[in-house]
Amino acid sequence: MLALGTASALRPWAIAHRQSDSITIPEGPGADSLSVPNGRKVLSSPNMEPRKPSGPTGRPRSFDLDKALDAAMQVFWRKGYEGASLSDLTQSMGINRPSLYAAFVDKETLFRKALDRYAEGPGAYVRDALKQPTARAVTQQLLRGAANLLTDPHHPSGCLMVQAALVCGKAADCVRQELVSRRSAAESDLRWRFERAKAEGDLPADSNPADLARYIMTISQGMAVQAASGASREELERVVGTSMRAWPR
Repeated sequence: MLALGTASALRPWAIAHRQSDSITIPEGPGADSLSVPNGRKVLSSPNMEPRKPSGPTGRPRSFDLDKALDAAMQVFWRKGYEGASLSDLTQSMGINRPSLYAAFVDKETLFRKALDRYAEGPGAYVRDALKQPTARAVTQQLLRGAANLLTDPHHPSGCLMVQAALVCGKAADCVRQELVSRRSAAESDLRWRFERAKAEGDLPADSNPADLARYIMTISQGMAVQAASGASREELERVVGTSMRAWPR
């Protein structure tokens, strides 16, 4: 599949006090109260200690952020956005919910970061393919790279960008729009590359770069769906071969 987030800070615990409310501690072993400027009395004891704040103290992160993000990417890839529960994510990432929220804010932000991780890692073949010297070489490397990734036994079958979108309901419309936007950006990158090829004479003068980019994206997304349904690498490579035989000459 051709497809090319925000950190949070926990609010620190603090004890606010004003100069006018400073406490005067009576001297002497028998002192049994504290007096404040407004005249109120507060019960005390000779061994009274300052009150300590309760709740989180902002302990330093004790897990590998990159490994946790890789684990989350695999869960989203396998189950889609809505299918991935917080329990699924925290269990796979090896962290608890407070740590997830502290590091990634919320599930949606985590998913966006997982998409970035996907583009930079497993999906990096797209960026490399666009650097090929001819439009034909670009397309061939894109489709072959997709076939390899979609059937890689080290990853879930199919494409994260497609799988996550197929199961997005109305409640996750913002996620669906994010996926649509990223796929559109990938198609635009491919169209731009084909426009350059046409200007250089690498594509026929009557070719349409926009139509060609849409055609290649459609093939790629179809391969992703086929892979998720169990298609083998050999079967997808035959699809690539058929597509390349239809390449404009």
